[in-house]
Formats: sequence, C-alpha cells, structure tokens
Amino acid sequence: MSYNIDVNFITRSFNKVKAVITVTGKDKVGIIATTSAQCAKFGANIVDISQTVMKEYFAMIMLVEIDALNTDFAAFAEGLKKAGEESGVDIRVMHEDIFNTMHKI
Repeated sequence: MSYNIDVNFITRSFNKVKAVITVTGKDKVGIIATTSAQCAKFGANIVDISQTVMKEYFAMIMLVEIDALNTDFAAFAEGLKKAGEESGVDIRVMHEDIFNTMHKI
C-alpha cells in the first residue's frame, strides 16, 4: 500500500499565519454565528473551535488563519471587539506570535 502525500500542501498548512480568538459572556443564541460571520467578513478562515457552556456562562476559543485578511490585523481585531460589544459578549483577538511568546516556558 502506498500513499500519495502532497508535502507542499502540508508545508503550506503549517506556515499559515494564525490568530487566537476568545469569546466570553452570558450564554445566548447566536454567539458562534456572530463571531463566525465577522471572521468571514474579514477573510479569516476558522481552523479550530473549542467552546463550552458552564451554567449560564459561555466560553470559546477559536484558531483562525489570517493570511487572507482583507484588512489589517488591528481593524480585524477591532471589528470583532465591536461585534462582541454589540452582542453583549467579550471578544478578544491575539496574534499567534504574541500568544506563543506569552506561553513559552
């Protein structure tokens, strides 16, 4: 049995620039939809999501690829923050480089 592995695809996948998005607040309908819509609006590709609801509190972490943003990173982060404020949750965006630097041992 042989496998055809596209090494270039794997390399491109690992070399994507990413950001970490956190969303917290009281649980309600539409939090994931709002956040996902904002990511799509700015050209960010969602690659992973982890979310939980603890009683009435919602918490989510998203990993997004930001290579194809149609705006600069600051405008992307501000747009998500504003969308969170409008929907009553706290949305924060951190560039992967900052996140990794903060969590180095």
